[in-house]
Amino acid sequence: MSQNQQFDAIVVGAGFAGVYMLHCLRGAGLSVRVIEAGSGVGGTWYWNRYPGARCDIESMEYSYQFDDELQQEWVWSERYAPQKEILAYVEHVAKRFDLLRDIQFDTRVEAAHFDETSGRWQLSTDAGDEFSAQFCIMATGCLSSANTPDFPGLDAFEGDVYHTGTWPHEGVDFSGKRVGVIGTGSSAIQSVPLIAQEAEQLTVFQRTPSYSVPAHNGPLDPAEQARVKADYQGFRQRNAAMPFGAFADIGDTGGSALESTPEAREERYDLWWQKGGLPFLAAYGDLLFSTEANETAAEYVRRKIRAAVNDPATAEALTPSQVFGCKRLCADSGYFETFNRPNVSLVDVSQNPIEALTPTGLRTGGREYAFDAIVFATGFDAMTGALLGIDIRGKGGRTLQDKWAEGPRTYLGLSIVGFPSLFTVTGPGSPSVLANMVPAIEQHVNWIAACIEHMRGRGLARIEATPDAENAWVEHVNEVADETLFPQCNSWYLGANVPGKPRVFMPYIGFPTYVSKRLSRDCGSTPTVGSSSSSSRGRCIRLHARFRRRRMPPEKVRTRSPRRGESDTRASNSSARACSSSRLTPFSRPKKSRFSSALSSA
Repeated sequence: MSQNQQFDAIVVGAGFAGVYMLHCLRGAGLSVRVIEAGSGVGGTWYWNRYPGARCDIESMEYSYQFDDELQQEWVWSERYAPQKEILAYVEHVAKRFDLLRDIQFDTRVEAAHFDETSGRWQLSTDAGDEFSAQFCIMATGCLSSANTPDFPGLDAFEGDVYHTGTWPHEGVDFSGKRVGVIGTGSSAIQSVPLIAQEAEQLTVFQRTPSYSVPAHNGPLDPAEQARVKADYQGFRQRNAAMPFGAFADIGDTGGSALESTPEAREERYDLWWQKGGLPFLAAYGDLLFSTEANETAAEYVRRKIRAAVNDPATAEALTPSQVFGCKRLCADSGYFETFNRPNVSLVDVSQNPIEALTPTGLRTGGREYAFDAIVFATGFDAMTGALLGIDIRGKGGRTLQDKWAEGPRTYLGLSIVGFPSLFTVTGPGSPSVLANMVPAIEQHVNWIAACIEHMRGRGLARIEATPDAENAWVEHVNEVADETLFPQCNSWYLGANVPGKPRVFMPYIGFPTYVSKRLSRDCGSTPTVGSSSSSSRGRCIRLHARFRRRRMPPEKVRTRSPRRGESDTRASNSSARACSSSRLTPFSRPKKSRFSSALSSA
């Protein structure tokens, strides 16, 4: 246990977001401490070590862009980087920029309370540490709180129990074992083919089948890497203009599926099937807007699934019926073909849910299944789970649990009314999981760093969005979602995978629209966190962060002097300047037509 430690900023989490946030704030002269529950950096890539774990964004896109030397020196080995390589990359970044000395590992933040008298956040940890900071930045990740169903008898099973989100670091040997996998989302689709190669018998329990397209993963061509690196800045800029913040170089996109002949559609879908991965959703521009257009892609993928699985009954059970893409589209390497193996079977629990775990296995539909090991591939309490797992209290002692009782409410996914000077990196209401996460993280971190520098340069003590701003933004996020087909199925985007969780569509759709910031003459030039303009009312809603000035003279709030060895690096390193590249200009609510046009161009 330590006495209360004072910092300018506390960052919770040391994944991609926390590591870069530390780099930026320390480069701006702030005293910073990052608190991380794990024993190393990496965030989701530190915890998710299950067999087959890898990114579904191509390696050349899923990386930092704040430092060109870093971009040029790192060499990726595969089209889609595996977990081990992504973790090695984040570890390399932390060492290269000397960040580890300001990260406290093996420590979990239990509480973060705002002290209205001092205007500072008071944090406590499971190790008994106490911290105080002017700014609290939650870099806790969107997919970091593992979701384990509360089945009766959960503790009764006498075999080994694993969750894909908290996989043992030493790995697991399933040789000669009877294994049950619960869940058929992304982590199951990646892990099942590899577990099947080891297990004596593998039984997969499926509630809802998933759409998946082949990843066509393989070694990354050195010539392709060289092509991208020759114009990495242009590559990044092209991607930033895409609705997902990625896939700019995948070829011709757009058009309407309904305006193509059946023969032309088949040919186009064949082409995109061969390309593989998530870009299949961009084969036509109306797949996420028109139910009829969507059905043409859905039926194409269903035919592919039926053709891949030999047993007609199993094939039909694996074939989804929901809207294509309204749940996270998966990219696989032989998932459906795995069910042709003699040691693999599928159990449909959509009509007969799992009743209980037993000492020897589990029971469903009145039948007992015996296992040596059970794997929960049941995903995460996405976007809100990690935040609500901390006792966060704002003004008046109000808890975040209470604030979000009917679903998360934020302004821009960055701030929460009633919780001054608390920032959430890629929080609910931002593109986050519907964008390439690393550029989305960088955009948020750059903005937060610029905001803090703006405040410190003007002697401002705290910042908080107004209720009108928050309400307008939540309304806008819902308006945009309702233009699409995303809300039409029970996905984790809505929190539907967690019993009792409010059904609210959490991410914002359209990365470039979100990022675009421009001043409106109606809003004036008052310093604000941002603004949102209502296309329906034709006016600008002033959003407005409430700033509170410090009660101390400006000379008392100067940034600290650089630590030994920091000054030369910070003064000369262009990457530090990148941290504050986001201008503090208001966001404008885009018109529907502008959003639809932008998204359908992908």
